[in-house]
Amino acid sequence: QLQLVESGGGLVQPGGSLRLSCAASGFTLDYYAIGWFRQAPGKEREGVSCISSSGGSINYVDSVKGRFTISRDNAKNTVYLQMNSLKPEDTAVYYCAAQSSCGSNWKFGFWGQGTQVTVSS
Repeated sequence: QLQLVESGGGLVQPGGSLRLSCAASGFTLDYYAIGWFRQAPGKEREGVSCISSSGGSINYVDSVKGRFTISRDNAKNTVYLQMNSLKPEDTAVYYCAAQSSCGSNWKFGFWGQGTQVTVSS
């Protein structure tokens, strides 16, 4: 069964850190760009970060630059999103998705089920 499974979400205080994982089963992530997205209640889904299949190209939405770091470990078939200096506005369900490249139409990507991140005191 082909799956992307996100984990690592939870409740954290403002200024805290979380590391999200996106693990693939049933297929290898080596040939795919992986994107992290988030959706807060009442808001549209937002692209947060993307890493190319080689890891050589990475991008971030402006609001997380300098705070979030995306990385991949192809040996573990997993992509990570390290989130530091978290803010209440980072609260959302975070999803990872696989596509052929970061510039592809993510509507047609392969998506995980999401993990909740809540930043609150």
